[in-house]
Amino acid sequence: KKKTVSFSSMPNDRKINSTAACISLMLEGCELKKVRSNSRMYSRFFVLDADMRSVRWEPSKKDSEKAKIEIKSVKEVRVGKKTPVLRSNGLSDQFPDECAFSIIYGDNYESLDLVASSADVVSAWVMGLRYLVSYGKHSPEAPGTGHPSLRTSWISSVFDLADLEKSGHIPVSRAVQLIKALNPGMKTSTIELKFKELQKASERPGTEVACDLFVEAYCELCTRPEIFFLLVQFSSNKEYLGVKDLLMFLEVEQGMEGVTEEKCLEIVSKYEPSKEGREKGYLAIDGFTRYLLSADCSIFDPQHRKVCQDMAQPLSHYYISSAHSTCLLEDNFWGRSDISGYISALGLGCRSIELVLWDGPEGEPVVYTSPSAASCVPFRAVVGLIDQHAFTASAYPLILCLVVRCSAPQQRLAAQCLRKTLGEKLYLEPPNPVASYLPSPEELKGRILIKGKKLPPTCEDSEGEVSDEEEGWELARRLGQEDREAPEGGGLRRVRLSRELSELVSLCQAVPFQDFESSRRGQRYWEMCSFSEVEAGRFANECPAELVSYNKRFLSRIYPSPMRIDASNMNPQDFWKCGCQMVAMNYQTPGLMMDLNAGWFRQNGACGYVLRPAIMREEVSYFSANAKDSLPGVPAQLLHLKVISGQNLPKPKGSGAKGEVVEPYVCAEIHGIPADCAEHRTKTALQSGDNPIFDESLEFQINLPELAVLRFVVLDDDYIGDEFIAQYTIPFECLQPGYRHVPLQSLAGEPLPHATLFVHVAITDRRGGGKGHRRGLAGRRGRRVREYTSTKATGIKAIDEVFRTATQPLREATDLRENVQNALVSFKELCGLTPAANMKQCILTVSTWLLHSDSAPSVTLNLAEQYPPMEAQGPIPDLLRKVLTAYETMIQTSRTLIESADAVYGKLIQAQQAGMDFHKELHRIETKEGLRGRKLQKALESFAWNITVLKGQADLLKHAKAEALDNLWQIHNAGQSCGIGRNGSASPEPSRLQAPLEPIPE
Repeated sequence: KKKTVSFSSMPNDRKINSTAACISLMLEGCELKKVRSNSRMYSRFFVLDADMRSVRWEPSKKDSEKAKIEIKSVKEVRVGKKTPVLRSNGLSDQFPDECAFSIIYGDNYESLDLVASSADVVSAWVMGLRYLVSYGKHSPEAPGTGHPSLRTSWISSVFDLADLEKSGHIPVSRAVQLIKALNPGMKTSTIELKFKELQKASERPGTEVACDLFVEAYCELCTRPEIFFLLVQFSSNKEYLGVKDLLMFLEVEQGMEGVTEEKCLEIVSKYEPSKEGREKGYLAIDGFTRYLLSADCSIFDPQHRKVCQDMAQPLSHYYISSAHSTCLLEDNFWGRSDISGYISALGLGCRSIELVLWDGPEGEPVVYTSPSAASCVPFRAVVGLIDQHAFTASAYPLILCLVVRCSAPQQRLAAQCLRKTLGEKLYLEPPNPVASYLPSPEELKGRILIKGKKLPPTCEDSEGEVSDEEEGWELARRLGQEDREAPEGGGLRRVRLSRELSELVSLCQAVPFQDFESSRRGQRYWEMCSFSEVEAGRFANECPAELVSYNKRFLSRIYPSPMRIDASNMNPQDFWKCGCQMVAMNYQTPGLMMDLNAGWFRQNGACGYVLRPAIMREEVSYFSANAKDSLPGVPAQLLHLKVISGQNLPKPKGSGAKGEVVEPYVCAEIHGIPADCAEHRTKTALQSGDNPIFDESLEFQINLPELAVLRFVVLDDDYIGDEFIAQYTIPFECLQPGYRHVPLQSLAGEPLPHATLFVHVAITDRRGGGKGHRRGLAGRRGRRVREYTSTKATGIKAIDEVFRTATQPLREATDLRENVQNALVSFKELCGLTPAANMKQCILTVSTWLLHSDSAPSVTLNLAEQYPPMEAQGPIPDLLRKVLTAYETMIQTSRTLIESADAVYGKLIQAQQAGMDFHKELHRIETKEGLRGRKLQKALESFAWNITVLKGQADLLKHAKAEALDNLWQIHNAGQSCGIGRNGSASPEPSRLQAPLEPIPE
C-alpha cells in the first residue's frame, strides 16, 4: 500500500497558520533527506540563516560557504516528485509524493531535491521559501513586525464592536460566541478549551479576555493550514490575494473560463470580511476560506443546476427517475400511513410513480400505503395530490404506472377521476403510426402519461380480458388477497379491464415480453415491457448487447424482486449500463443504492430525465455493457483526486465509540460499467478531532465517463456499532476541477450542516495530459508500443472493401493525436508540472524562472506568429534549452495536427457514411450472402463496431484539434500577461485560428 502522511503529524503547538510560523520553523532548522543524482539519500540538518538570505545544511564535505543556497538565486520551489532525480525508478516507492520538494536555483537551474518526514514540514519550507523569494529582498526584517496585517486589524475591529463597555476586555462566553458566529461549524467546547490554554500560557486566567488573546485564539482556531498554503502559493502580496492573483487562481487552478477583474472584485466584495480588504480589492485568508466553502466554488458544476441537456430526443433516449409502489408502503421513513410519500418522491424530481388500484370498501377504488389493511387511501385523494405536485420540481412528463387489481365498475370510477382531476394534463392523443420513436420530453412538457394495459382492437365490449404480469402481486400476497383464479400450471394471469381505463393509455402501453427477436420484428414504439430485476439481470449478463439495442427504441421498466420484503433496493447501475430507462427504486430505503439513484438524477437540473450516453442512442453502434476495458471511440479519462481534509465531521449515529473523537477515513468509489467500478480509501486520520487532514492522492481510470458516478463515503475506524459518518454522490460529468469542498450528507441524503471534505479534482486524458473533461481526447503516454484501433471483417466483401479504405486514415488520426500528447507530457514534465496542468501554467512557470533572474529575460515568445516560437536571446542554461526543445516539438506536432486534421477527418467520415449506406440493405445482403446464426451475429457486431470506431476516432480528432487551438490561445494569453511575450497584438481567439470541424451527426 502506498505510504502516506498527514498535516496532523506535526505537534499541535506548531500549527502552521502564518508565514511567520513557517519562517520561524526554518530559522530553528530541521532534518531533511538530501537526494543525490545517483538516487542515494543523506540526512542533513537544514536551517535558514538569521539574516534570511541563505539556506545552509550540515554536515557537508563542502566549504561552509558552498553548502548553502542564496535565496536570491532561487528560481522556483516545487512540491512533489517533479524533477528527473525524484522521478527516477529507484526512489518512486521509498517515500510519498507529498513528502518531497525541490529547490531550483542558480543560473544553470540546478535542483536541490529534498525529502521531509511529513507533509507539514514540506508545507512550512515551501511556504517560507516562496515568501522569501518574492519579498526577501524588500523585507529582510522578521515577518510579523511593523504594521498590523489586514487580518489582525479586522479581528481587532470585531473585538472592539463586542467590547460594549470599551474596557479592553470581553467575557470569555461572549468571545466564544463571537468565534462560533464567525465559524458556525466549530464546537463550543473546542473554543473554550483554546481560551483556557492561552490564558494559562500567558498567565492571565479569569472570566475575561483581552484583544491580543482573542486575536491569537481566532488565528489558531480558524486558520486552515491547507488553505493558507494554497493562498501563499498564488499570492504575490504577502498574506492575501490581489485581484490579479485571484484571477490567476481561478483560471489556472479552478479551470474557469472568461474570468475578468470585475468578476474577481465581485468575489472580494462578497466574501472578504474586512472593510479595508474590500476597498483595496484584497482577499485575505478568511475571505479566501469563505469563498472556497461557498456555493460559488461548489464541486457540482453549476451548469447542471438547470436543465442543460438536449431534451428533444425520443423519450427512450433518457434515464427516467422512477419510484416503486412499495416506496409508499413502508412506514419506516415516510412516517404516518398517509400519502406524503408521493409528495416527497415528486419533490425529488421522480417522473414515474406506480399506483396499485384495489377495490375499496365504499364502492370506490383505493391505494394501499402500507401492508396493513387499515392504511388505504381513496384513489381520488392520491390523484388530487399528484395533480397538485406533478410539476413542482420538473416540467417534464410524469408517467403514472397503473397496476389494476380492482373490479371493472371501480376501474370506471378511477378513469372518470383521472379525466376529471387531471384534465388537459392527461396525454390522450393516439400514437403517430408513421413515426419510429416516441415523442421527446420537450414535446410532452406538462403532460401526464398513463402506463397500463389496453384492450385489443378486436374487443368491442365495455370490458375485456387482458394478460397480467407478476408486478404488484407481492402486495396482494401480503394482504392475503391473492387472485384465486390464477391459471394452473403457470402461464400469464388474466384480468378484466374496463374500456374507460384502457382508453387512457396511449404512449406507454404495457405488453408482455417474449424475446428480443420478436420485439425487433413486431413491437411498436409505443409499447413497453416491465421486467423483474431477476429477469433483467439475466439478460444483462447473458445478452447485454441485445438489451442495449432493445432499449434504443423501446422503454423498459425494471421493478424490484418480490423477495425484497424489507423494501431494499437493487443496484440501478446494473440496468442503466444496458440502457434500461426506468429502474423503480424504493425511495424510503436509504443506503448505497439510493445514494446512486439520488446522485445520478441530481444532474440536468434534477428534472428527472438524464440523456443516455451517445453510444447507447445511435442506431448503429457497438457497445458491450460488460466491457472490461476502454470502448471503441469513447475517450477514456483519468480522475486525479486528492482528498486533503475534512471539516466538522459528526460522530456516527448510534455509535458506541470509545471517545468523543472520531478517527475517520474516506472511501472514494466509482460506480459505472464493470470496467470502471473501483474503490480506493485514504489512511485513517488518528486522533485528529473534527477536522482531520488526509492529504492523499487517489487515481481512477474512467472508460465511459457519461455513465460514471463518484461517491465519497466517510467512515469511522474507531467505532463500536455504526461506522457510517457521511456520504456524497455526484455524476462524473458534474465534477468541477480544482480545489473544491464536498457538501456531506447523512445516510438518508439530508445535508449535514457545515460538514465537508476539501478535495482537489483534476481530469485528464488516459495516460496523458489535456483537459479531458467533456471536451478532451484520449491521449496515451508514449514510451510504449503504439496501439492502433482498426476495423473488423464482416465477411461481406463489398462492405469490407469500404471499411478497408479507412485503415490508413485511422492510423494517421492516432499518430496525429498521440504525437501531440507525448510532446505535451514531456514539456509539462520539464516544467515540473503534472499531466493535469494546463498550457497557461506551463508558460507562467517558465516566466517565473526568467523573472527571478538578476539578468533580463533570456527567452521570449514571439506572439506575432500563429504558432508562437519560444526564442532564446544569447546563451541559456541546459535545463532551459531542454524546455525550449520540448516546447518546439509540442508546437510542431500541434501545427501538424491542426493543419492535417480536416483532411483525415473527411476520409473517416466518408468511410463511415459509405458504411451507413449499406445499413438499410443489410438484411437483403445477409440473405444473399447466406449468413445465418453465429456468422450473422458476428457480421452484425463487426459492422456496428466499424461504424462506432470510425465515428469515435473522427470525434477524437475533432476534439484534439479544438484542444490544440485552445493551447495556442493559452500560450498567447499567458505570454502577454506574464511579460515574456513580444509583438502580442495578434493574440488569436481560441475558436478562430481555423474554422472548427463540423459536428458529427448521430
